[in-house]
Amino acid sequence: MIELHEVSKTFGNGVPIVALADVDLRVDAGEFVVVLGPSGSGKTTLLNMIGALDNPSTGSISVGGVDISEASRRELFDFRRATVSFIFQSFNIFPGLTAAENVQFGADAADREDVDPAEVLDSVGLGDRVDQFPHELSGGEQQRVAIARALATGNPVILADEPTGELDFTTGVQILQLLQQQAADGKAVLVVTHNREISRIADRVVELSSGRIVSDGPPAEGKARLEDLHW
Repeated sequence: MIELHEVSKTFGNGVPIVALADVDLRVDAGEFVVVLGPSGSGKTTLLNMIGALDNPSTGSISVGGVDISEASRRELFDFRRATVSFIFQSFNIFPGLTAAENVQFGADAADREDVDPAEVLDSVGLGDRVDQFPHELSGGEQQRVAIARALATGNPVILADEPTGELDFTTGVQILQLLQQQAADGKAVLVVTHNREISRIADRVVELSSGRIVSDGPPAEGKARLEDLHW
């Protein structure tokens, strides 16, 4: 579902900053993969390129059978609508829309007519907040609206940037359970985080350091259950 071959990303014209260097990565449908690394290791850059929000300096990226490193602007527009769903660390929900309207926007963008925003919001614990505007919600609630909007698209690839960063432990576990279920339903789920505890429930853990993959494999101590997590 996701395949990167010798992908590098460099910023700057004077003294170049290497964000990613010669990255090879494959994520199959039905996999729940966690990318670990400290701030500045290249996690968000990796996610943005897989989601076609940024272009690699070198290398190739294929997602859902589309070579996005060679795609036209129109092809990339169609790709984002039909293939990837982003859960942004900064939420990126619309301040002038209610929680339900934000979720409906996600469904409309993916041309889905079978989505009930209230049901999706209820699945992330916001069944009683459907008519609230973002300024009336806490940071954690806004993040859950962003997650609900991504789930409403039904797209086969979910890209999540620190999806539990603003959530308390109980709600964070609830969200991770939803993401696990998305993978169980056949979607490719890629989560980037600095929270090593989350990696314990992954099918695979990819560790980044200074823009390079330094390890890629199952959790070191075996895959844990959600109820075994703590942070």
